[in-house]
Parts: sequence; C-alpha cells; structure tokens
Amino acid sequence: MGSEKFDVDQVKAYWESEALEALRVAGHLVEKEDFSYALFFGHLAVEKILKAVYTMMRKEHPPPTHNLVRVAKSAGLVLDQARIQALVTITGFNIEARYPDLKRSFRKKCTREFTEGQMSVVKEVFEWARCHLR
Repeated sequence: MGSEKFDVDQVKAYWESEALEALRVAGHLVEKEDFSYALFFGHLAVEKILKAVYTMMRKEHPPPTHNLVRVAKSAGLVLDQARIQALVTITGFNIEARYPDLKRSFRKKCTREFTEGQMSVVKEVFEWARCHLR
C-alpha cells in the first residue's frame, strides 16, 4: 500500500454516495418493470450502505464480500433474527439475479407485487443501516 493516510470520512462518503445511487437505479428499474435487476440493485444499495457503516465503525476498508450478514456483523451492528432473515433474503437477490441457471426461475418470481414488497424491505433495511452513519 502507498503512504496515503486512510481518510475514513472520504471512504464512508464514497460508499454512502454509491449506495444512494444504487437505490435510485433500483427505483428506475422498478419503473421500467425490470424487476429482477431492480432487486439486484437493491442488494447493491444495502451492501454499499453497510460498507459505509463498516468504514465508519472500523476505520478501515470493508471486506470484499457480498454477504450482508457478514458485513453487518463485522461492522459491529446488533442483528435480531428478523434483521438477519431480511439480510439473508436480500443477499439472495445478488446470487439469483447473476447466475443463468437461477435467473429464469428468479425472474418468474419477480412479479410487480413481489418486487415492490421486497423493495420495501430493502428500503427499510437501507434506512436502518444508514441511521448508524449519523
């Protein structure tokens, strides 16, 4: 690594900005009825906001993982069973939207009703995580 000093505020701001952008894109994808990718971007938004929290709490770069429970626990967040289940479900959107053998069945499951319900969970988890940045 270089001799640059780790700037917690700058790295945290980067992750928070990226998270807000991913959430915005998820909203656009819902509007365009591209539901499976909307949920994929919902996962990215939650992952990135958790990485902002991790950066702030640990004063280091977050781990290169998509596992939301792992990032949240590593950041020191307290998770109840409902929050763990929400994070596990949202993590699944990352995997199900990416891999072709799972994509077709996932896309079929991603109706407007299903997606809007899951995006409500994504937004609730996002705001819960983001409140830890204040």
